[in-house]
Amino acid sequence: MPGNTHTDGLPTDRIPAIRVLAMPMDTNATGDIFGGWLMSQVDIAGSIEAVRRVRGRVVTVAVNEFRFIKPVYVGDLVSFYTRIHYIGTTSIRIHVEAWAERNRATEKCHKVADAELTYVAIDEDHNPIPIPPEPG
Repeated sequence: MPGNTHTDGLPTDRIPAIRVLAMPMDTNATGDIFGGWLMSQVDIAGSIEAVRRVRGRVVTVAVNEFRFIKPVYVGDLVSFYTRIHYIGTTSIRIHVEAWAERNRATEKCHKVADAELTYVAIDEDHNPIPIPPEPG
């Protein structure tokens, strides 16, 4: 994905949609952070970007791609960066990158996941609705 990064890995030209501290309650049976936890956080981050652009309610309809690149460990501070990949009539695809800061004293980071999700704009009755034009 294009963009500038610090030498430690975090993108310098964007702010994260969310930042979450991985906690012991988020681990799997082997003590690593559960992949489903990471997928859930990616979906939350992607939905924040989608809602901002749609200016309304969205539902997740597909995880088009999801790559687990490196494990996430207890104590990692995970930052989720988003960008719009495509806008259709009622759907929007969001690209999400997840970066983990292993030791916040040194700010060394690792890209831990890369994903693309599709959301659909819906009305109060859960019916798809057209995405409004870009403001301004």
